[in-house]
Amino acid sequence: MTNYAYTEEFYQHADELIDAGKVIDSKGWVPATSGNFSARLSNGTIAMTVSGKHKGRLQRSDIMLTDAQGNPLDGKVPSAESLLHIQLYQRFLDIQYVLHPHSLNSTIISLKNKKKVLLKNYELLKAFSGITTHESSIIVPIFPNNQNMSQLADEVEVYMNTHDDIYAYLIAGHGLYTWGASMTESLSYLEALDFLFACELHA
Repeated sequence: MTNYAYTEEFYQHADELIDAGKVIDSKGWVPATSGNFSARLSNGTIAMTVSGKHKGRLQRSDIMLTDAQGNPLDGKVPSAESLLHIQLYQRFLDIQYVLHPHSLNSTIISLKNKKKVLLKNYELLKAFSGITTHESSIIVPIFPNNQNMSQLADEVEVYMNTHDDIYAYLIAGHGLYTWGASMTESLSYLEALDFLFACELHA
């Protein structure tokens, strides 16, 4: 349908995604038209960036609405990676936002490591929900880049079925996915991960 009546809640989430895009772009994490962001509405529909737009210059018209399975409700074209957002929303019922930038540090570290990045004994690990001491560790898995998004989403799901406490994952030579219950939390995870990746690359 092309004349979908957007709700006030949709516009609130759209504005959040627009503002997040400006913050993330200011850090150089979404060059060209890379990256994609989304937010889940209270009725289960999803506000998502459309395909091919610069994330630092988003307008409300660059945010579309899909159903819970990622099917467009307003005739716009979502990112090719929308299925990766859908997999996360279906798995984690408490998350409201998914952010996917293409930062330099995440891209390089995804190529320097084969299957995972281990982040251990950093004070900044306390930025992640549930972690209260630097004497902790998290694993950020790395998945091979794949243009078949359905297959990639299945690979992520299989991994998550056997691993707990996952805050993010990398796609080799591509970028980072992270998520959270609020935009503040999601952006905090992005910032913490980029710093920790930089630490690992300089170590």
